[in-house]
Amino acid sequence: MNGHLPEIITLKAESSTHFGYDNHPIAKVNDHVVRISTMTEPYHWHFHPNSDETFLVIEGRLSIEFESGSLELDPGQLLTIPRGVRHRTRPVGARSVNLTFELAQSEAVGV
Repeated sequence: MNGHLPEIITLKAESSTHFGYDNHPIAKVNDHVVRISTMTEPYHWHFHPNSDETFLVIEGRLSIEFESGSLELDPGQLLTIPRGVRHRTRPVGARSVNLTFELAQSEAVGV
């Protein structure tokens, strides 16, 4: 750490000013990235060919749609989507805030 303390990340501050769809990194853990996603509108169908994607809802509710159906997550609930599985997300209600965890070099492929 070279004499410096690590930076504290405040989730409320990271999500408070974002509307529409915002997904930005807030931390790196080894070869993974932690992102905060603030959603007031749906995100398109996509998949991640080289990484699982884990969602942890921290505010509001999140719907995750799959080709075979959908699931809804409440605050404090976590779900991992295996790599290669098509999905799309949307807030249930006006807004959701979620943490996502995936490989730092992962890319989303729209379909």
